Amino acid sequence: MQPFDIHPPIDEYIQELGQGIRERYAIGKEAFRSLNVKRGLRNIDGTGVLAGVTGIGSVQGYMMLDGDPIPMPGKLYYRGIEINELIENHVKEHMFGFEEVCYLLLIGKLPTRKELETFRLALAAARHMPEGFTEAVLFKAPTRSVMNKLATAVMSLYSYDDNADDTTPENVLRQSIELIARLPLIVSNAYNVQRHIFDRESLYLHVPKDELSIAENMLRMVRNDKKYTDEEAHLLDLMLTLHAEHGGGNNSTFTCRSLTSTGTDTYGAISGAINALKGPLHGGANMSAMRMLEDIKKNVPDLKSDLALRDYLQLILDKKANDFSGKIYGLGHAVYTESDPRAVLLKKYAQEQAEKSGMRGDFELMNRIETIGLELLHEKYTEHRVMCCNVDMYSGLVYNMLGFPSGLFTPIFAIARVSGWCAHRLEEIMTGGKLVRPGYKAVMPKGHYVPMDERE
Repeated sequence: MQPFDIHPPIDEYIQELGQGIRERYAIGKEAFRSLNVKRGLRNIDGTGVLAGVTGIGSVQGYMMLDGDPIPMPGKLYYRGIEINELIENHVKEHMFGFEEVCYLLLIGKLPTRKELETFRLALAAARHMPEGFTEAVLFKAPTRSVMNKLATAVMSLYSYDDNADDTTPENVLRQSIELIARLPLIVSNAYNVQRHIFDRESLYLHVPKDELSIAENMLRMVRNDKKYTDEEAHLLDLMLTLHAEHGGGNNSTFTCRSLTSTGTDTYGAISGAINALKGPLHGGANMSAMRMLEDIKKNVPDLKSDLALRDYLQLILDKKANDFSGKIYGLGHAVYTESDPRAVLLKKYAQEQAEKSGMRGDFELMNRIETIGLELLHEKYTEHRVMCCNVDMYSGLVYNMLGFPSGLFTPIFAIARVSGWCAHRLEEIMTGGKLVRPGYKAVMPKGHYVPMDERE
């Protein structure tokens, strides 16, 4: 018998085993059309298949008139309060509003001054990691993906929770507050370990300060010198607030609710949502938008020429440039039509930081990509679909302004969205009562078992 370590690499086996796999997994589009399958859980008119009701968040991008969707300026509500109103009041009061938004989503109402202080004290008490967690979980098996490490770390927290499987609302609320408090620390430390292991940089692990906001602590923990400006912290706070919630139908939130419906624990449900968010068609879209921006800067011969930019964007749409996907990342949305309120607010409040960070040129170029790209898309879709830019077009640019590397874009998204996930988990526990299980129509031909020696 040969020793195990003399086997050839597994890739050599996969090359043989994978022959014909694409054909055997193929299902023609006609099968979906003939059975009226709601691909992507979307109706034929683009609206979402109704899978439940929620009192947490509302995303409105069109009105229904005589059964047809009518475009409208996008609106986003947190517990019935429009996002514009929340942001404008936070700016007016010059306050860090993300903690208030977390309270609003989790508890279901705006807090009094005393209630908000109690919530902040609870976050401070939960912020510090369990004994030995950082060494055992974050230092071991380092990875280049902070999102993967975040999902692993959240699952590992189960081992440090003496009441991990208790799904009573009070216990899930406790777990939710701990996750909101701990995700920034996990992400910061995982990133610093990644830099140390893979980039051979000095290792800095900064302890969070209880008196600081989540946005301030995030900037403090990621940066080697722990320094940040007030403007930077408030811009990050704005980003966290804008990404905290987006209704029950987005993929990661639906994943959390679907997992919750099985009766699983909080760590399993939130880890699943993190893994869903990692996908490039969901939380990773802002990274794709930034890669597209860099590709355009590299390949458009005259960036000041609208004609040259238009020609290259047309190549992107024709799958002849960038990543050959045919997508202008950051344009279009499943729900929003005339506008994405998050993108509108982001552009409004990020322009000043673009000037200060020396990224005015990139900001203006992205504006032109938005304008020209939408013109091209409206020409392509002859049915006159109303389309807008979405938050992903500018969020990556803002993260760049704040000095975050692209590998932290989606983890910061997760730091923001965990409050919404936890609120939906609580709602599913208290109002769901049914295992989520959609149907799939089997379309494979019938066959019979063939003896080994008779197989081809």
